[in-house]
Amino acid sequence: MPTSLPAHIEALLNGSAYPIHPGRIELRQSHVSYLLFTPEFVYKIKKPVNFGFLDFTSLEKRRFYCDEEVRLNRRLAPEAYLGVVGITEKDGRYLMGGEGEPMEYAVKMRRLSEERCLERMLEAGAVTEELIRRVAHVLASFHKNAATGGHISEFGSLEVIGRNTGENFTQTEPFIGKTISQGLFLKVKEYTESFIKANSSLFEKRVAEGFIRDCHGDIHSEHVFAEDGIEIIDCIEFNERFRFSDVVADESFLSMDLDYHNRHDLSEVLDLAYFAESGDKEGARLLNFYKCYRAYVRGKVEGFKAFEEEVEEAERSDALLSALYHFHLSGLYASGGVKPMLLIVCGLPGTGKSTLARGVAERTGFVHLASDVVRKELAGLKPGEARPESYGEGIYSEHFTERTYAELARRAEGLLKHGRSVITDATFSKKRYLKKVMDAADRAGAKAQIIECFASNSTVRARLEERRWAVGNVSDADRRIYLGKKAAFEEIQGPHIVAAAERTLQENLLKVFRALFD
Repeated sequence: MPTSLPAHIEALLNGSAYPIHPGRIELRQSHVSYLLFTPEFVYKIKKPVNFGFLDFTSLEKRRFYCDEEVRLNRRLAPEAYLGVVGITEKDGRYLMGGEGEPMEYAVKMRRLSEERCLERMLEAGAVTEELIRRVAHVLASFHKNAATGGHISEFGSLEVIGRNTGENFTQTEPFIGKTISQGLFLKVKEYTESFIKANSSLFEKRVAEGFIRDCHGDIHSEHVFAEDGIEIIDCIEFNERFRFSDVVADESFLSMDLDYHNRHDLSEVLDLAYFAESGDKEGARLLNFYKCYRAYVRGKVEGFKAFEEEVEEAERSDALLSALYHFHLSGLYASGGVKPMLLIVCGLPGTGKSTLARGVAERTGFVHLASDVVRKELAGLKPGEARPESYGEGIYSEHFTERTYAELARRAEGLLKHGRSVITDATFSKKRYLKKVMDAADRAGAKAQIIECFASNSTVRARLEERRWAVGNVSDADRRIYLGKKAAFEEIQGPHIVAAAERTLQENLLKVFRALFD
């Protein structure tokens, strides 16, 4: 993104540009908008851009789409969208809501609590089944009352559906080998085309029965807020093709996003509650198809972002990982649905196991189970409470270690059986320890993958020394424990992924994501 800002945006970062001085003002940007956050309100100003699927190049168009944004979003967030405000300029001074002819417009919103954003709540483990049922109720009611009819219904035709899905494959073909493998590309393409052909009469029936409606078009966890009620913001106002769809295509976006956050248990709650509330029994037959489509679109969009030079390098790297994971999800739907995975991260102390495991967990939502934490909990200790004992003694005795791995396997199995993917992070120095968690995955019907972390002696020495002084460090491993475990470590047999500590975290994450999800 450009570093310099337009004059009116620079001016609006000063509280004197507002009728009532708002205090601190924070600027955030997307490719299409400037967002000015005050303690009470958010002002969204559209950029004069044209990306083909949206055109904000004239003031008249920006005013029109500001009005549309307020009108359409008041359907699902009536308390959040307050109106459209003119921005005026006089003698080089810019005012929000000033008198005179506006030189620009802003959508004015009540600032919602970011802690009550569904995405944040998912990360904090604060989302309940009851909350998801409330969301399902809101969506089902919204879809029942959403506009339908002639022009809207045209967007549910076989021709339009085929054009939408075909566009995805045409646009992602140049990225084969970069964000999606040839095999996965062909698998999703074949599934999509076969499903449309085999269910052509169902798609036609959906049009005839009025299930193609003026929907939201972009329902994912970042846009859902749970305060006093449920508010769903940021519907697509700029392109009818992205908003006019089968109601199942609309609901499926959030269902897919819950799967993306490793909450397949909650996506099942959403789906069951939504279809029970809507009474749309035939629509459930389209759910997997539309989840596949939604995941593929997100993979495509994240893939584009990963190669945009104006995007910061760290953001591009994360976008590439997100693209790989979304395409992986699309492939799972094409194969019949989401299945949990057990990722076993192993290796000697100081080789980067926990750093890698946390990195994967943060980008996938996989539940991170670390043996260091489990061991301390079994001993009645806090995770950061040190217990520096000799190798093979106390909580590091063979008996206590057996208990630790048994508990690690038990917890992993319980989560896997509830549809949650899991990362187990431990040394796994003995084959029998690996067998415990592999058997747990097998009993839960989950696929297990092993990642072994390696590091040179000099790297391990430096890391263990740093760890001695780290605040809140969970591991008690020192040089003595490292040498003891190294002497007893049993070589891992069979195919597995290898991550070298001398590589950057981002390099190792990319290697792991390509091996697991490509």
